[in-house]
Amino acid sequence: MTHSLSAAQISFFNDHGYLIIRSLAGTAEVTQLRQLAEQDLAARQDPLELEADVQYPGAPANRSAPGGDTVRRLLEAYRRHPEFASWAGDPRITGRLQVLFGEQDIFLVQSHHNCVMTKHPRYSSETHWHQDARYWAYTESNLISVWLALGFEEQANGGMQLIPGTHNIEFDEQRYDPEKFLHTDLQENQELIQQAVLAELEPGDALFFHARLFHAAGRNQTAKRKFALVYTYRSAGNPPLPDSKSTRLPEISL
Repeated sequence: MTHSLSAAQISFFNDHGYLIIRSLAGTAEVTQLRQLAEQDLAARQDPLELEADVQYPGAPANRSAPGGDTVRRLLEAYRRHPEFASWAGDPRITGRLQVLFGEQDIFLVQSHHNCVMTKHPRYSSETHWHQDARYWAYTESNLISVWLALGFEEQANGGMQLIPGTHNIEFDEQRYDPEKFLHTDLQENQELIQQAVLAELEPGDALFFHARLFHAAGRNQTAKRKFALVYTYRSAGNPPLPDSKSTRLPEISL
């Protein structure tokens, strides 16, 4: 089985900044990874990030408020379980990343993403339009994240929305608010947001997306929790800046 990409897929990623690979993980793999995530969630296995900690729209006001103990992310996924680590370096991922980066030497970034994203009913929050690269510190902003759906992802449960092609656009600082999200009251940003597409995913589908691609996600309006395993990667020629938050955890050579 090839773990490469077609010329059409490469072109699509380069133009749009994302690519969905359907059924990248099998049913048994997805079931096992989700069970491990649910196990850690039930045990509240540290390290965790709570919705109340990030204070995004819709999140509980604080840890003492109703829903204040709702988990947003199970952090440091790579070290949690051998199965999580194995997926991070799986040839189905690394082979495609080698093609997209144009380099053979790939590193897993542990300081960013490297988590199981959870989205709970009632107390999940909304994430506004942002580019991950604006929060990270690397020689270049050319990083790619791989988002594995461990269940269905759709509008109703807060599936990810993407603005195609924005990884190739330079934006003036005035288009961002102080938290580095897009100002939604600017006409030029509104016109951009109208171009957004929803990444509808089924269990086992993987979304590859560029760190400069604008993306956002709504709240979970369903009665079921949503889970996704998310890792970020860089090529050997794009190291983190010394003594930055991007060097908080060691990187893994794949």
